[in-house]
Formats: sequence, structure tokens, C-alpha cells
Amino acid sequence: MHVFVTGATGFIGQAVVQELLGAGHTVTGLARSDASATALEAKGAKVVRGSIEDIETLKRAAADSDGVIHLAFNHDFTKFAENCQVDRTAIEALGASLAGSNRPLVITSGTLTLPKGQQGTENDTSDLGAPMNMRGETEQLILEFAAKGVRASVVRLPPSVHGDGDHGFVNVMTQTARAMGESFYIGDGLNRWPAVNRFDAALLYRLALEKGAAGKRFHAVGEEGIPLKEISEAIAQSLGVSAVSKSFEEVQRALGILAFPLSGDNPTSSRQTQEQLGWTYSGQGLLADIKAGVYLKE
Repeated sequence: MHVFVTGATGFIGQAVVQELLGAGHTVTGLARSDASATALEAKGAKVVRGSIEDIETLKRAAADSDGVIHLAFNHDFTKFAENCQVDRTAIEALGASLAGSNRPLVITSGTLTLPKGQQGTENDTSDLGAPMNMRGETEQLILEFAAKGVRASVVRLPPSVHGDGDHGFVNVMTQTARAMGESFYIGDGLNRWPAVNRFDAALLYRLALEKGAAGKRFHAVGEEGIPLKEISEAIAQSLGVSAVSKSFEEVQRALGILAFPLSGDNPTSSRQTQEQLGWTYSGQGLLADIKAGVYLKE
């Protein structure tokens, strides 16, 4: 297949491009800069210049492909609502180009959109009333596209997709702990986070592209629920500082909107994903990565 990938030079996107090329697919990646274009070409991928706000570019690239994986998202949380709308508009454009073709469109969401405090499954819909869950609304588009002849599915990523080069939540926690001289968790720290190694996540994107049925949700979850206290303690150990409990309000003053995901209890299963796609988790665990110093690299 010839696959169009947005976010192709991002932390997860690079692994997805590598996975697709290794499996014999060809790839066209969306690139905003000369550096990104050069990096894609060095891997053996073709390049389309532009951003996810370039709607006509997205439409043409999708129409010229055998399938699309959409990973691009602006993670500037000070403009989260705006970024969610940009994401939705891009997905609508990609889906419109594939309508009636039965070609695959794999979009991205997160397990943090699921109802809190219970083990989430692929059958669960997003809790759209919770903070930061606006992105979960885009999941509903896969059902609309499935009715229009698109083999659309969604991969839900856990709050930690970890490995060398991760600049996500765990990196933010680590750098904040470095600056403050202490690692923290909220309350008793027993709220749980699922996690996955980025190369295992990349494999799931490929399998969803190749085999995922229309309208399905898939969970890129290897570890179902690691207590935040254990994550904080591993960070503390790696930095040589103490792990301490903070109130939600204290963390919100330090990190703003990021206090909401840090307080979330988000245990999540991937059993159905494994059964339906034959996906298995094989990567190093999150705590092992933290203790190995992955997040200490500048």
C-alpha cells in the first residue's frame, strides 16, 4: 500500500514510518520544514510539504494514497480548544477524500478521554463532559465515515507513549521535578496510567491500517495501569530527589491544565485490540525506561 502519514516526523510518527517501510509499504509524509522533509527522504519516504491546516494539500495527498494514518496534532495546551478544531477539520478533509473508496483512515485519540476510575475498553465511548476531552469528540467521525464507505478506525494512545525522544507528560514531570528539586504526585498517587512503548504503538497503527474494520476503536496499551506514585518515585530515583504528595491545586498552580491528566485514574485494557488485530506488547516498560535514564537526556 502507499500510505499518507501526517505527523510523520514526530516522536510516534517516525516509528510509524519505519514500521510501514519495514513491512513493504511505501510512504508519503507531510512535512512543514526543510529539515523534516530531509529526514523523511533519508528514510526512503516521499514528501508533501505543508501542515494540517493546508486542507487542499491534505485532500490531494489522501486521494493519491491507498490509505491514511493521521498523527499530527499541536500539543500547545494553551490553545487546546483551537488545536482540537484544527484536528477535526483536517480529519474531515481526509475522510471526504476517501469517501466511497473503502480505503483505510486511521485517526488518533487518547485513553484519557474515557470515563475515569474504571477499566476502559474499546467498547467505551469518550466522556465528553470531562476537562480536556474535546479531542474525544473527533472519534465520532469514524462512525460517520464508515457509513460513507471509508474503512475508518481510531487508535487510542495512553498518556505515556514512552521511549528515547519522548517529550510528553512523563518528560514534563521529570523536567518539573528537576527544576523543583522534588518529584510529585497528586493525593495518594494511586490513580493509574496505561502506557506503551512507541515502537509497539507503531506496530498497532500498521495493523489497524491493514486489518482494522470500519468504525472500530483500538487501544495501544501495553501496561494497563501504573500508579502515578510509582511513576513519580521512579522519576525521583533517577534524579536523586524525593517523591512527595501534592494537592491538585498545588499541581495546577505549577502546571496549569496538565494537572487534569496527572490526576486522572485511567486503567485501560487492550484485550479486544489484541484479539482482533493480533497485536502484542513486547517493549520495555515505562518504569524501566525511567530508571534507565531515558528522561534524563537533554
